[in-house]
Amino acid sequence: MALASPIRVLVREHRKQLMLTYTLFGLEMLASLLRPYLVGVAVDGLIAGSYRGLVELSIAHLLYLVIGTARHMYDTRTFSAIYTTFVTRLLAQPAGAEELSRRSALSTLARQVTDFLEFDVNYLVEAFYNIVGSLVLLFVYDHEVVMICLVILAAVAVLGRGYGIRASRLNKEQFDELEQQVDIIAGQDPVAMKKHYRRLRVLQVRISDLEAKNFGATELLVLFALSGSLLVASHERGVAMPVGSIIALYTYVLRFASGLETIPYAIQRLGALRDIMRRLAE
Repeated sequence: MALASPIRVLVREHRKQLMLTYTLFGLEMLASLLRPYLVGVAVDGLIAGSYRGLVELSIAHLLYLVIGTARHMYDTRTFSAIYTTFVTRLLAQPAGAEELSRRSALSTLARQVTDFLEFDVNYLVEAFYNIVGSLVLLFVYDHEVVMICLVILAAVAVLGRGYGIRASRLNKEQFDELEQQVDIIAGQDPVAMKKHYRRLRVLQVRISDLEAKNFGATELLVLFALSGSLLVASHERGVAMPVGSIIALYTYVLRFASGLETIPYAIQRLGALRDIMRRLAE
């Protein structure tokens, strides 16, 4: 069986539902992305005595609200059905008693696959909008700010790659240990159980420490992106820049920074998914 066959089959069977929910989320993010620009237009319009920008902002926000509400309600129905299909198919395959521990671990992995489709894909799409969408709109306000953001983006990508390699190694060790859990519990050996849970604890601490160190390094780069962008924009444009445009520019820099924070998480999750797919395909 190919490495990604289980998830490919799952996606193919539920492609219509997934296409609809991801389309709704894309539209939701587009409306969200445009809001800072429309806030800027509304502020400049109100200063000039015009209410047109405020009306446009209100319409965009209402669209965001309606689409987001509908998407959240549809998501629950879609992904609960996907999980039920996936886990029952995995556990319905014939297996001996010696496979019980691995089957228990696979049911947990099936939940993680479904969570990836439900939450992580949206998280990645949101990061794309925050990074790429913000860069496109920042280009409208100040080209030099975009160049600073691109340099920081490259640095975060390099940092994230190293983090992803180390995180994947630790995730693999954690999954290997979890596959033995049911057998260890069934053996009722206090020493073995203590060793097993101590090993899980050590791995969890190592994963958490790695995340914390990567978070610190990423946030330092985010600080450079924020301070550098704001200094350049203020120096270049100063008070000559309309108030609404200043608000929009600063908001898009913040959104870009938020997208940067997603890169290490995305790399870690994709690495974990590859390992899960390998185990499901065995």
